[in-house]
Amino acid sequence: MTSRPLLFGTMLLLAALASPAVANDRRDGGKLLLTGGVSSIDGAAGGGLASWASIAGNETEDGIGGSVHVTYLALPDFDLTSVGGAIGINDRVEISYAHQIFDTRSAGFALGLGRGFTFNQDVFGAKLRLIGDAVWDQDTLLPQIAIGVQHKRADRRAVIRAVGGRESAGTDFYLSATKLLLARSLVLDATVRLTKANQFGLLGFGGDKQADRTAQVEGSAGMLVTRSLLVGAEYRTKPDNLGFARESDAYDLFAAWSVTRHVAITAAYTDLGPVATFEKQRGGLLSLQGSF
Repeated sequence: MTSRPLLFGTMLLLAALASPAVANDRRDGGKLLLTGGVSSIDGAAGGGLASWASIAGNETEDGIGGSVHVTYLALPDFDLTSVGGAIGINDRVEISYAHQIFDTRSAGFALGLGRGFTFNQDVFGAKLRLIGDAVWDQDTLLPQIAIGVQHKRADRRAVIRAVGGRESAGTDFYLSATKLLLARSLVLDATVRLTKANQFGLLGFGGDKQADRTAQVEGSAGMLVTRSLLVGAEYRTKPDNLGFARESDAYDLFAAWSVTRHVAITAAYTDLGPVATFEKQRGGLLSLQGSF
């Protein structure tokens, strides 16, 4: 019930951002299309699954920009919706937020939770670009490197405890390196994340099998087929902390289309592996992003 106002409000904001009138006067030309990535399900700039070293928004080092997104992932037994936004300051600092809604649909009945039972999670993020510039450092192999933090708060504490989760809130730390090879029209990213999140945090943090943070990796590779179309793939490893349900790695095959400088649409085939004892959770992801 609470997701409809969030979705409606975000759509209104997307429409407002699509207007050039909201562009910051300090922006000087803006970034090249799609080189800053899109919005991940966790709210940070990057791919659909992975956080990149890029900073949200179209701003250059002399401006302030931002983005908002609505993302929907339809799986055989579950749905995941993510809505949120991010602010980029001088292409150096990013502050982000995402609200995730995980709908168990009929699987909720089979799990004893009730049909249509939902898990909600808030993700508060911050990112700092340390060195490098993915776009302008073409004469060196040095990538753009950033560190980030994401604090996640899930709402179903009693259920999380019942399935073996240790906590309903947790914090991820990550280090990302992103490189754009303009001569070959390639965008590459590698990220190392310290996390103890179960199913991205929706099922809590830590478990009966593993309580502490472990290092997980995220990788993205994309090719700019045209100036406004990026296609590629992502891979993200996940901890396997809970005894009651095996968790495996996730991947996607995506296409991101920059409709205008301020609006981008991403479609992807996504495989999350098993989720809460339900195997082969593969489906389609669709994301709409507005940016300035």
